[in-house]
Amino acid sequence: MAARIIDGKLIAADLRAQVAQEVARVKRDHGVTPGLAVVLVGNDPASEVYVRSKHTQTQAAGMASFEHRLPADVSQAELLALISKLNQDPSVHGILVQLPLPKGLETEVVINAIDPAKDVDGLHPHNAGRLAGGQPALAPCTPLGCIILSKTVHGSLEGMNAIVIGRSNLVGRPLVQLLLNENATVTIAHSRSRELPALTARADLVYAAVGRPEMVKRDWIKPGATVIDVGINRIPTAEGKTKLVGDVAYAEVAEVAGAITPVPGGVGQMTVACLLVNTLRAACAIAGLPKPAV
Repeated sequence: MAARIIDGKLIAADLRAQVAQEVARVKRDHGVTPGLAVVLVGNDPASEVYVRSKHTQTQAAGMASFEHRLPADVSQAELLALISKLNQDPSVHGILVQLPLPKGLETEVVINAIDPAKDVDGLHPHNAGRLAGGQPALAPCTPLGCIILSKTVHGSLEGMNAIVIGRSNLVGRPLVQLLLNENATVTIAHSRSRELPALTARADLVYAAVGRPEMVKRDWIKPGATVIDVGINRIPTAEGKTKLVGDVAYAEVAEVAGAITPVPGGVGQMTVACLLVNTLRAACAIAGLPKPAV
């Protein structure tokens, strides 16, 4: 039996609609308009696309969208000065610095300069530490999206065996913490883990975030398992063009999995939707309002 396809596009659209509803309520009842500031340094084509999408979706949700474009040769001091200004701006509740940054800029220093209350990317050590301690925190958007997608298949993840392949600070590590908060049993693995196929084959939930095209094969997957593919890799085709594939060999894994996310059309759709969720949550927390119902 073929796997159920987890439609990230549909789920993200539903989530954005819920956010828009809550934004309208917060504006109406409390006079607060959540505001997101996105900082783009240089003109990386992929980053340009992401920033455009974020701007459009932020406005569609009824939020204020602030875009700051800086040249690739901007100094670290100038970038930090802008972040300091945004930290103090009461109309800005979320700050996102689009990564990767051009060479010469220290990513860690830039992230650490963002006010943790406005860190909607969830990368500040303060938020990472709170998440690791099981306390409320702004969590990175992609892992948050992975959890929401999983819960459209399983109402609860409690007691399930999960494996996260990949240990990046952006996805793998925070995803492990979010899964622990859902009371799942979690294994964190990576490209150097021994007997990785056998480890993966024991899992009810498989999260592939290792950045290797179609690395996870059919025989790695326990029949009926839910597979969430975080990878986005561009590979050449026989016709001399390129195509997008995930970290999972989709066609063969879909034959044994119970549910699977496609690439594109899966996790990527959720990342911007979860950014809106984080901005709304940050706005409510900063204004001293109850946590929104999303």
